[in-house]
Amino acid sequence: MKRLAYAAGLALALGGTAAHAQTNLRFQSSDPAGNPNFELQKGWAENVEEMTNGEVTIDLLPVESIVSHSETQDAISAGILDGHVTDTSYFSGKDAAFGLVANPVGAWSAPQEMFDFMDNGGGYELMNELLNPYGLQFIGATTPGLEAFVSAVPLEGVDDLQGLKVRAPEGLVQRVFAAAGAAPVNLPGSEVFTALDKGTIDAADYTVFSTNAAQGLHDVAPHPVYPGFHSMPLVEISMNKQKWDQLSEENKEALKESVKQFRQTQVEALQEADEAAAEAARNNPDVTVHDWSDEDRAEFRTIATGEWEKVASQSENAQKVYDTLTAYLEEKGMLSN
Repeated sequence: MKRLAYAAGLALALGGTAAHAQTNLRFQSSDPAGNPNFELQKGWAENVEEMTNGEVTIDLLPVESIVSHSETQDAISAGILDGHVTDTSYFSGKDAAFGLVANPVGAWSAPQEMFDFMDNGGGYELMNELLNPYGLQFIGATTPGLEAFVSAVPLEGVDDLQGLKVRAPEGLVQRVFAAAGAAPVNLPGSEVFTALDKGTIDAADYTVFSTNAAQGLHDVAPHPVYPGFHSMPLVEISMNKQKWDQLSEENKEALKESVKQFRQTQVEALQEADEAAAEAARNNPDVTVHDWSDEDRAEFRTIATGEWEKVASQSENAQKVYDTLTAYLEEKGMLSN
């Protein structure tokens, strides 16, 4: 009995030690050092240490520090890295599901919609279904926000996309714009300003409003659509599943909560810059800011679902993404009839 009591006491002591062991993690970002997003991510890493009472620390490295941005998933699985903060679309070559969940073009009109999908619409569970087989655990998602849309001609809604020559990246974004009646054009970002200025294109899917304004795009494309209606990338924060499983339940919850806090900090910081730029544009008599109606946003989303369906046919996981996403949007009344 004494030996059993001693063994039980030792197991309890060892268990307590394991639960509170120091865990040092090395994460790699897909953003370069000095980038505003990377600076915000560093704040998240510092917050993790504080929220876990120093039991979990994260050494956050900029893009390409250890491996290429497209290789972090494999590096985490192999134990070369412990985690990453990255755009999920980088892994769409492995499974079409990653591309669809990373940027379901037309799905979101605000970051909070995507966050609610992750928290309450099955998104969190879905991400782990996709990532667990690769040896990763999804902790949570953030986003740099909804991209704006620059246009040299007035765009009041979906009907105005007919025949529009629009610069858009290849893949799902181009397919959705083509389905909406536009004429997508392949063009590097470095040529967008000149192409708009010369009339080679009418509009462009480029980046967020404040960046568009800072680069002078509204000087040659004075009809921006804001808030945007098409693209909002999902940035996942994930880590090695084996190391995740070794964390205490308290630290797991702290990590998940840290991401929820971080996503709000990031969105608010970047949205503040966008809103300030949008307000300046509204006060500029040479610029007209267009805000699409809920009906037009829903119509564009419905057009997009037809293209999502084609992606869904490419893999079993992509079909899961499609089914989970469309069920959520239908429940929320976000798909037009």
